[in-house]
Amino acid sequence: MSSLANVLDDLTVEGELYEKLEDNSLRCFACGHRCLIREGKRGICQVRFNEGGKLRVPHGYVAALQVDPIEKKPFSHVMPGSNALTFGMLGCDYHCIGCQNWFTSQFGRDANSSSAVSLVRKITPAQIVEHARMTKASVVVSSYNEPLITSEWAVEIFKEAKQAGLMCAYVSNGNNTPEVMKYIAPYLDAYKIDLKCMNDTNYRKLGGVLQNTLDGIKRAREAGLWVEVVTLVIPGFNDSNEELWEAARFLAGLSLDIPWHVTAFHKDYKMTAPDNTDAQTLIRAAEIGREAGLRYVYAGNLPGNVETYENTHCPQCSYRLVKRSGYVVHEYRLTGDGRCPKCWEKIAGLWPKDPSAAGLNGVGYPLPIW
Repeated sequence: MSSLANVLDDLTVEGELYEKLEDNSLRCFACGHRCLIREGKRGICQVRFNEGGKLRVPHGYVAALQVDPIEKKPFSHVMPGSNALTFGMLGCDYHCIGCQNWFTSQFGRDANSSSAVSLVRKITPAQIVEHARMTKASVVVSSYNEPLITSEWAVEIFKEAKQAGLMCAYVSNGNNTPEVMKYIAPYLDAYKIDLKCMNDTNYRKLGGVLQNTLDGIKRAREAGLWVEVVTLVIPGFNDSNEELWEAARFLAGLSLDIPWHVTAFHKDYKMTAPDNTDAQTLIRAAEIGREAGLRYVYAGNLPGNVETYENTHCPQCSYRLVKRSGYVVHEYRLTGDGRCPKCWEKIAGLWPKDPSAAGLNGVGYPLPIW
């Protein structure tokens, strides 16, 4: 494993999100673990490490690069129907046993993902932005692994993307810190956060702390970013009415305009015991969100089986504004200033100024760059 890690260790630069301590130790601020890393050691993420009292961080490569529908992130209130050029690296600060991106996220932690190093390709920010231009992407997204732990590289890419007039977004577990949010917020437009459950004991089994995520959602909103929240509903883990109500009330207490996505679990990685989530469970979760007062609640991963919860409706008059099936947008009816054309209610989100620019009837699945 050490020889494979060395391949990545060459693709690093000195980080910016840390402080030096005595005895060549350092404190990393990239995520909520705030790792104390002694000389020659690695952080929990396995990809940020201390070399001679300096923090080395991932730089100059991607392990995944493809064009996704923006709805796959999922974002339902960010440029519907648009392409999102999405890049990822290796490593994560969590160890979720049901991770659907485990092959890249668990590199350095799970020997079964050691060959993920073969996915690594050197690339420059300018080349990534050129790929976005060629694929007509409106948004550049850091995803597939946990973007917080590769924030220095993401910011370098986003600076280039912003100059090209593109939006930028994180798809994250939300385990952020005040330091990393101050660092990344000037270059971000949108931030999707996973709220995995409302039970701290279960959160710690995944490698996180519930309060860190709750604080992370608040920080992202306070930074002025557009925030959407996803809860993967897992039978027997977080699907009780009590826990779903607790999540919905928390979000409603921050803002009734936060879109909440309740999505279906399917067996993956090491999590093979629970049954896959059925449509009725998702509909029940979505109804709880609506009853809690949330204006925009979505049920995902089971297209065609979740009644109206794939679509966006006006919270004032119930007019259907965006019709979706899976990752495909079939109708888009908002005005250029993001209002309902029937009652003129302002709809929260990041919408195209030209409604005709909304991408309709797309392919609905990812397209690899290579």
